[in-house]
Amino acid sequence: MDSNTASSLMDQLKNNEIKECYITKEDFLPFREVLVKRPDFKHFRGIGQRGGAVLYQYMETPRS
Repeated sequence: MDSNTASSLMDQLKNNEIKECYITKEDFLPFREVLVKRPDFKHFRGIGQRGGAVLYQYMETPRS
């Protein structure tokens, strides 16, 4: 996954175009690298899945 794809997925989550985003184990590190640089980083919730994948959701209120 490249940074443009990751950023696009995050924008779709933020704009409620999609409810959740499934990131495979192989794509996790490139996705996270882009995610932690975003100013709204704390609005994203990652839920670990079996096998190392992560399901991301966007929350209106940031996590603490």
